[in-house]
Amino acid sequence: MKKNNFFLLVSIGMLFFLSACGGEHPDPVSSGTENQMETIALTVWGAEEDEALLQEIFASFQNHYAAEARFQITYQPQSESNCKDVLLGDLENGADVFAFADDQVAALAAAGGLDPIENADEIRAANLRAAVEAASVGDVLYAYPLTADNGYFLYYNQSYFSEEDLRSLDRMLEIAADAGRLVTMDWSSAWYVYAFFGNTGLEVGLNEDGLTNYCTWNSTEGEITGVDVAQAMLSIAASPGFASRTDTEFLEGVRNGSVIAGVSGVWNAMAVQEAWGESAGAVKLPTYTCRGRQVQMASFSGCKLIGVNAYSRNPQWAARLAEWITNEENQRLRFQLRGQGPSNISAAESAEVQASPAIAALLAQSEFSQLQRVGGKFWDPVAEFAGNCARGNPSGTPLQAQLDHMVEGVTAR
Repeated sequence: MKKNNFFLLVSIGMLFFLSACGGEHPDPVSSGTENQMETIALTVWGAEEDEALLQEIFASFQNHYAAEARFQITYQPQSESNCKDVLLGDLENGADVFAFADDQVAALAAAGGLDPIENADEIRAANLRAAVEAASVGDVLYAYPLTADNGYFLYYNQSYFSEEDLRSLDRMLEIAADAGRLVTMDWSSAWYVYAFFGNTGLEVGLNEDGLTNYCTWNSTEGEITGVDVAQAMLSIAASPGFASRTDTEFLEGVRNGSVIAGVSGVWNAMAVQEAWGESAGAVKLPTYTCRGRQVQMASFSGCKLIGVNAYSRNPQWAARLAEWITNEENQRLRFQLRGQGPSNISAAESAEVQASPAIAALLAQSEFSQLQRVGGKFWDPVAEFAGNCARGNPSGTPLQAQLDHMVEGVTAR
């Protein structure tokens, strides 16, 4: 009897031992781990034309982190140019991750919409210096650089212009007029109008408060005055070879053959290439005649950035997604699918990016560009002034009076 009890106890002990060993390798299906995995909800704002690209990036992000969490990523189209205004209208219910133009970073940070980037040194090391500067307020990095191509240059049809012709806007306008065609630029946008004032000694920029502007575009002193620039613009507008056209109208003209050159940016590179084929070319902006001399046209430059909402309910995952959207691989993908110039150093130095005519033109123009740093009251007064010039100043209002009115609006408190 004792012997039987002994064997019974041994058998029970063996069962406990086997059961314990089996616990080291649980069945993944029966464990319930997958059902217990957290679901992370993130809302992303991006440009409408970026939707297909972003969806591809979201898929790779979810696949990469599939073992750590489930994701519910919602894309919503939102213009990068006025992202700040929409976000600050309701920060707590705004997107977790959003794309925006770099000139909005200071206001977003000041309003508490952005927190400093935690791995700032790593992000700085991976991106071009100008892009890091654009994503910073002082020495503090507040956003992830996405592109380094937010500038403009000249697209042209090689069937009409020689390399020498492209150096002078006057010569280009003559050729366009003789051919019954147009050279275009958008004077309804103050962003482009900076081209005429930027290399003249006349200045515009932000005051120390980061909100209001200073502007000397109405100056009556110096080698080139505000009236000199205004008269030069009127002379350009009077040419039958020139027309002020929006970006959309520029592309329409490229496609129907009425436009043979125009000022625009890399976002139109693929469309121009598609329309003009092997005749498509891109170079820095030309010079224009002002007060009897040739002045190199200037440009605003800037970057697109990705921000993380300081009020995000999932800030760590939002930061991971923002970094994923802007990593080297996805900046290369953005260039391939959207033709946008990378801020990531390795991607920017790749052979395919360096071979792009649009990127090469942007780099050539960068010598004559300035990082866009102006307050919100810059845009409307300048657009109003330039629009009147584009129409040939039909009211006959003295140019100095118009310049004074413009500067009053730009510098308003």
